[in-house]
Amino acid sequence: MFNFSQKSVHIIKMLNAFFSFIEILDKNFNQSFNRIDNTMKQTRRIFIKRTSQITMGLGLVTGIPLLTGCGSPPANTTDEKKETTDNQAEKKSAENLFFKISLAQWSLHKSFFDGKLDNLDFAAKAKNDFGIGAIEYVNQFFKDKAEDQTYLAEMRKRATENGVESLLIMIDGEGGLGDTDDAKRKEAVENHYKWVEAAKFLGCHSIRVNAYGEGTAADVGKAAIDGLGSLAEFAAKSNINVLVENHGGYSSNGMWLSNVMKEINLPNCGTLPDFGNFCLKQTDEEKWEDRKCLDEYDRYKGVEELMKHAKAVSAKSHNFDENGNETKTDYKRMLQIVKDSGYVGYIGVEYEGSALSEDEGIKTTKALLERAGREVS
Repeated sequence: MFNFSQKSVHIIKMLNAFFSFIEILDKNFNQSFNRIDNTMKQTRRIFIKRTSQITMGLGLVTGIPLLTGCGSPPANTTDEKKETTDNQAEKKSAENLFFKISLAQWSLHKSFFDGKLDNLDFAAKAKNDFGIGAIEYVNQFFKDKAEDQTYLAEMRKRATENGVESLLIMIDGEGGLGDTDDAKRKEAVENHYKWVEAAKFLGCHSIRVNAYGEGTAADVGKAAIDGLGSLAEFAAKSNINVLVENHGGYSSNGMWLSNVMKEINLPNCGTLPDFGNFCLKQTDEEKWEDRKCLDEYDRYKGVEELMKHAKAVSAKSHNFDENGNETKTDYKRMLQIVKDSGYVGYIGVEYEGSALSEDEGIKTTKALLERAGREVS
């Protein structure tokens, strides 16, 4: 015995077979059966329309899923499918990781300086080309726009449209906050005010600054405590963190910078440990990429010391071996140090190499972070 829905399906199959047979006869005897063919086709169209309506009604009653024709429009548009695919890929890449991945704008510095990329396109580039949904700006690529709210609004709009989170701005060229000259240090502090306000406008949580200064370690340390402390007090009014990266000079000494943080002892003043910036002394070639390190602080020791105060982390990379591992930094070992500190925030991809293109370097660094991250998670 057939139930009601089975009978309907059986009848439809029989009638479809019958009309298919008529169409075969039509092909062989076109002239003779032309009028019959036209009539049958019209009848078939009416029949299919009516039976599909009946079947739809049956589906609603019996819960039987309906089949759509080959020409039926997809449930999602192409853009919706792409967005879904991108989100799934981003979500999958973050599975089983104790941290999230962001992209440092400096990874694309050659393209920005050469004019191949525009600062306003950074958010879209990060999301569409690398599947990264959080970014770290570099002020050098919009240096004259810190107080241009129309421009900053467009930056914020682009990030929002692409579903990208703005994390921080890396600040260079505004003076050393560890300058031992009181007047110069005060000027440097005030030069950063506009970037604090820009960071707040963009929705960032921090600015990254430099604790540079000349003199003895003790003198520069004392000056940095004053300069960083003063800026952090100002930034606190905007709920912005002031972060110091190990970025050359005394700041590349993990113990020195950690002690400075302890002395400042403010909740919004912290560090941004970089996996590779631990050169204490280097040659003085004009181009920084041509300089060679003469004295280097232990990077693993340094990151461990700085993670106690970290509010962001930078995964520096230069060169990779045939297995995709960074040649100077053991990422698994480094990520274990980061994890052991209790840090669960963003780690920013920062590729500075030249053997690979910027795009390939970013992708390789991201893949290494994901692979090594799963091994320690």
